Amino acid sequence: MKAKHKTRVLLLGPSLTGVGGVTTHVRVLLGSHLADRFDLTHFEVGSEGRSERRLARVWRLFTSLVTLSVVLARKRPDIVHLNTSLNTKAAVRDMLLLGVARLAGTNAVMQVHGGAPLGRFVAHNKTLGWCLRHALRSAQAVVVLSQTELGAYRAWDPSIKLHLVPNAVDESALSDQPRSLRSHDTLRLLYLGRLVESKGVFEAIEALVILNRQGRSVELSLAGAGPDEMKLRARVAEAGLDQCVRFLGPVFDDEKRRALMDADVFVFPTHQEALPYALLEALAAGCVPVSCPVGAIPEVMQDGIHGLLVPPVNVAALAEALAKLDDDRASIVRMAVAGASRVRQFYTTERLSADFGRLYASL
Repeated sequence: MKAKHKTRVLLLGPSLTGVGGVTTHVRVLLGSHLADRFDLTHFEVGSEGRSERRLARVWRLFTSLVTLSVVLARKRPDIVHLNTSLNTKAAVRDMLLLGVARLAGTNAVMQVHGGAPLGRFVAHNKTLGWCLRHALRSAQAVVVLSQTELGAYRAWDPSIKLHLVPNAVDESALSDQPRSLRSHDTLRLLYLGRLVESKGVFEAIEALVILNRQGRSVELSLAGAGPDEMKLRARVAEAGLDQCVRFLGPVFDDEKRRALMDADVFVFPTHQEALPYALLEALAAGCVPVSCPVGAIPEVMQDGIHGLLVPPVNVAALAEALAKLDDDRASIVRMAVAGASRVRQFYTTERLSADFGRLYASL
């Protein structure tokens, strides 16, 4: 008897060597148990932060549309899984790619990762909002990362077929080493993500200036790369923080895990988010987060239980939270345990595989 073929899923996303959250998500899916049940293939789209002229962007988009059409005709996947963000360039590109998939008669899953909040995005450009509404209506499933997003999309258009599937991290990332109490050592901070102003990395530097003036022994490691790196380096030098700020560059796999395990606190005062992988990775490693109540972050972590939450773009509050942890090192140990337990219960790839397995099977 001829064996039934696996359902073929074409995963659209950036280069797998990139550093963004969407790249991480695609890598997690490809490396999960989902690949045991489904035939997963990656299809690369996006510029991955490259600086391009307009004509080059248009040409790359055109070639992506043509290449996708060819792949759909030759490989005939059962499902196309698009991963988009609510910024103009990504949204326009992915709506066009979604149109190609639907014209080919392929079932489409559109997953939204961050970018601007839905209300702000559709209010900023009414025409683009109208296009987005009709594009999402045409998809067989639209995946969002948080209860907040789920409510916003339902209120905006109840006819969109919505599914809630939060991000997750590999079980191997979970810390099995209890954090030791280091009462008198330097407080070690880690920022992990793109070096861009909207992630709050400049507020982290300014908070360090305040802590330094207070005579506290604090170090900050910046892991990542981005368009504001040179501006950030200049501010570090201007503030005289060269001895307590390290630029690690992009880190991956074991190097990322070591950076998280070596740090006491994950400082991530981002201005807007969906559900950042860096936050889940920090919690899994027992690196206590200090972040902002934006996007799904307050759904993942409770203030004072798994870490501390501060208002976005508030340097004084951020410095105060870090000083609080410096003065109460026992709370770091306690919250590290609670954070790892939270991830183990709700944010593992086993759960992610099961969620997407049910969604793919339903299509």
